[in-house]
Amino acid sequence: YNNSDQKVSLAQFPFPYQPYNIQEEFMQALYSALDQGKVGIFESPTGTGKSLSLICGALSWLTDYEEKKRQEAAALLQEGETTLSTPAAQSSITGSSAEPDWITDFVQKKAERDLVSKLKDELKRKKREERLEMIRNNVQLKYALKRKSCEEDEAFKLLQLSKEEKVEAQGDQEDEELIVAEYESDDEAKSKTEDDEDDDLVEEHVTKIYYCSRTHSQLAQFVHEVQKSPFSKDISLVTLGSRQNLCINEEVRRLGSIQRINDRCLEMQKNKHGEKKQHHDEGVKRKRGPAKSVCPYNKASALHQMRDEVLGTVHDIEQLLKLGKETHSCPYYASRLAVPPAQLVVLPYQMVLHEATRKAAGVQLKGQVVIIDEAHNLSDTLSCIHSHKIESQLTQYADRYNRLKAKNLMYIKQILFVIEGLVRALGGECFLLNDYCQSTTQTGTEMLTINNFLFKAQIDNINLFKVLQRYFEKSMVSRKVIPSAGQQGSAESEKVLSASPMMQVEGFFMALTNSNTDGRVVVHRQGTLSESSVKFLLLNPAVHFAQVLKECRAVIIAGGTMQPVSDFKQELLFSAGVGEERITEFSCGHVIPPGNILPLVLCSGPSGQELDFTFQNRDSPRMMDETGRILSNVCNVVPGGVVCFFPSYEYSRRIISHWEASGALARLANKKKIFQEPKKANQVEQVLSEFTRCIQRCAQDGGGLTGALLFSVVGGKMSEGINFSDELGRCVVMVGMPYPNIKSPELQEKMSYLDRHLPHSQGRSPGQALIENLCMKAVNQSIGRAIRHRGDYSSIVLCDRRYSRPATLSKLPTWIKDRTSTHTTFGPAFGALRKVRNKSYYVQYVHSKHCIMTNT
Repeated sequence: YNNSDQKVSLAQFPFPYQPYNIQEEFMQALYSALDQGKVGIFESPTGTGKSLSLICGALSWLTDYEEKKRQEAAALLQEGETTLSTPAAQSSITGSSAEPDWITDFVQKKAERDLVSKLKDELKRKKREERLEMIRNNVQLKYALKRKSCEEDEAFKLLQLSKEEKVEAQGDQEDEELIVAEYESDDEAKSKTEDDEDDDLVEEHVTKIYYCSRTHSQLAQFVHEVQKSPFSKDISLVTLGSRQNLCINEEVRRLGSIQRINDRCLEMQKNKHGEKKQHHDEGVKRKRGPAKSVCPYNKASALHQMRDEVLGTVHDIEQLLKLGKETHSCPYYASRLAVPPAQLVVLPYQMVLHEATRKAAGVQLKGQVVIIDEAHNLSDTLSCIHSHKIESQLTQYADRYNRLKAKNLMYIKQILFVIEGLVRALGGECFLLNDYCQSTTQTGTEMLTINNFLFKAQIDNINLFKVLQRYFEKSMVSRKVIPSAGQQGSAESEKVLSASPMMQVEGFFMALTNSNTDGRVVVHRQGTLSESSVKFLLLNPAVHFAQVLKECRAVIIAGGTMQPVSDFKQELLFSAGVGEERITEFSCGHVIPPGNILPLVLCSGPSGQELDFTFQNRDSPRMMDETGRILSNVCNVVPGGVVCFFPSYEYSRRIISHWEASGALARLANKKKIFQEPKKANQVEQVLSEFTRCIQRCAQDGGGLTGALLFSVVGGKMSEGINFSDELGRCVVMVGMPYPNIKSPELQEKMSYLDRHLPHSQGRSPGQALIENLCMKAVNQSIGRAIRHRGDYSSIVLCDRRYSRPATLSKLPTWIKDRTSTHTTFGPAFGALRKVRNKSYYVQYVHSKHCIMTNT
């Protein structure tokens, strides 16, 4: 819908193929939300083409919006030019006015200034479009001379049309100079004073869409969808990433950790500007010593070329790296230079959700659109981004920065005094300014308000805002590269880098500037300082999300499942000051036929044992044996892959050990080869590959094994972001309900905070609702691993009588909830599984025929 409440024609949504009805509805709702400046919550299950719907709906709106602005600007300019250039109109304005002449002159000048400003904006837009067209047509651009636009000339001509006198007073001349002078921001002025070559890099921010997701692989997948869309040839897209992802300097890349890479890169930029200053300072004699290295990929002309090529063609991160090597230009800095003129910016969560990171990346949200995809854990993501932990290194921080105190005495003493306070809060004695520190002997965990922590650390008299401003921002000591002990002053110290030790302290200090009610400080003592830690815990993520919601024209929060939406709105939107009238919701079903999914709630097992996996009952041998019998029956009738999720790693270890001892595991292995989720993240790909190959071999050989069984953990490495499509996930079994550890001090504090600040609903406290919502969000993510496209099919077995409760069922995704059946006994449920097994061969046959006939 547009502002006139007219329904948008479906012809306005170019699509690479005939869209599903739900995709058309999705794009209609998205267009309406963007046009009306809403905060939209969009739920579309995986496999329904959510990414393409987001792309085509959002870019259709952006195209229409830009065209509307062009038409308005052209009409206004034409009308204004006619008005100012017509003598009759001018005399009419002045003659009919009863105001004094100076007021009339002021109004006339104001009209002229406004008109000139609009003219300049229009000229800039035209020039930008022409430049992009030249790039896309592979026209060679010239960079030898400074780009001088004709805006001033055009503006002067327009002004002359409205002038009747050839000579004006000095004050009018000054006004005229102000009118045509180019606006120069602080950042631009800084850039020009540091490096004159960077003049050409300054660009104005156009109306754009920021698309952010959780992982780089998800971002790459989105970019590939853009490349397949009808907008791929016309859209200016840039992908942002960290130096670790985008650096092509092998000397820097081999440092490994992101912090070491950042430190080295920043040091090279410092060296670059230092050398330029030396060259410009005539008569200054160069100091002796080894030359400081600068990055060969950070040259202005090369950055120009790469920036324009990035804007001219859609690239993912891998293609950016390849382009950077071809043009001998840094993808990290070139991509940031492309942000202002880009129409679509693809970037990770933290670059949008964290204010300091936004500024560093050049992201400006004022009047722009933000789409947050995979947003089911948005609240947790915000809390994690703004929570900071310091552990094991307090004395190391002090020791390293004590070396710099001769050069930065005032700043260093302030920092060391605060670090002494942190050590005192951990129970230790520390006199770092006198090189003395004693370990703590206390143990335990303490939860403190920010103010109480500052009092306990005896640093309540320190203005942390000034420390952050003076020390971290101005002196930039936190970014310095510090040689390790024994290498001070050596020529090799340039090459030996250590992670910036104060970055964690800087983040922690920043966290302590939050409101006293919005966070807590967790002091964890473990007997010695090296084992102890102090952590800031953000309790109110809405306080930081409010900045995004306030600045943006529209914010779209999208995911495969956003349930439960009511609590999501309460915690993140209402608490951030968003009114109900600005919120719009959209939820659609799945594109699969109803018979392609069978969700079952099991209240009891094959022997009649009630399934109650509460903490008190789940460790009983009877419960574990019954679970083994359920899995054995499932593996007997379900072909291909079966994925079984346990509520925790500890319970997974216990129940599998019990099955090994009882022989149940061996019986399961007679039907399906058994795999377990690996402990290390870098082993996940290998396990998945072996799991896949096993299922494929079983399907071909037709031997004794019918497939494979994978044991996984809710919230683990395979419960999110992994696809068990087709034969890899013909059945997902959920053992118990994965409630979080309610004894966690951090979770208890969060519950207490919600109970104090949010309203009760339906007889439940907000803290209780949080526990249930965390559990069901995790369940929804896990069971959503199976159905991944229109022709896919699977069964879902929820093993716990508590799933049958109406309040719990209501938190399942609608497309699953509406097809869920509850079984108090095992027999009918098993019969339903057998029917699906027999039907699955027919479904698989029909689907394969459809794929062959339609070539999809």
